[in-house]
Amino acid sequence: MQIFFKQNLAMLAVPKTGTTALETALRSKADIQFKGRRKHMSAAAFDKFCAPFLAKAYDLTPERIAVMRDPLDHLRSWYKYRTRQVLLGTNKSTAGISFEAYVQDTLDNPKLPHVNVGTQFRFLTLKNGTPPLHHIFAYEEMPVLLSFLSARFGRDITLPTANASPSAEVAISPETEALFKQARAADYALYSRVREAGGHLQLEYS
Repeated sequence: MQIFFKQNLAMLAVPKTGTTALETALRSKADIQFKGRRKHMSAAAFDKFCAPFLAKAYDLTPERIAVMRDPLDHLRSWYKYRTRQVLLGTNKSTAGISFEAYVQDTLDNPKLPHVNVGTQFRFLTLKNGTPPLHHIFAYEEMPVLLSFLSARFGRDITLPTANASPSAEVAISPETEALFKQARAADYALYSRVREAGGHLQLEYS
């Protein structure tokens, strides 16, 4: 997560939505940059802890930005990321597991270490289902976000390739896909709002 004082922005880092590339592109302009586990602070945690600190310490109430990805594609990215050589032999590795089986594990027991990755909806919302955000951009419409950032920063923002996952076979059956969409209905509902808004959902939150 990065905070930009002059641009009055707080960019939350939803895992597997291009956050490493965005972080790299904007690092030199960030006044505060969270690393390690704090990099992926949820919207609820930001609202409860970080926003009051920024207001008190810096008189700053930044607009909050996040990126959301197609929920199944988001899970595909986690699956591929966990096939990496460095995870072989650990309980988080997905090497040797088909994506079909991975999705089934996600549905049957989401607390298993290799599928325990949370959901974007939970990351982006409060317990009452409200996103404590001002802007949600679609990962699939990245030029919309880059245009927004370029206007705020007064210069062209381009993304480097960063943190790319290994290639893998990620096809699943229509039946399993339907079950996944049913289980992630809240994610798909929010994601649909973002796509229907042209890849940039603007929200009122105070």
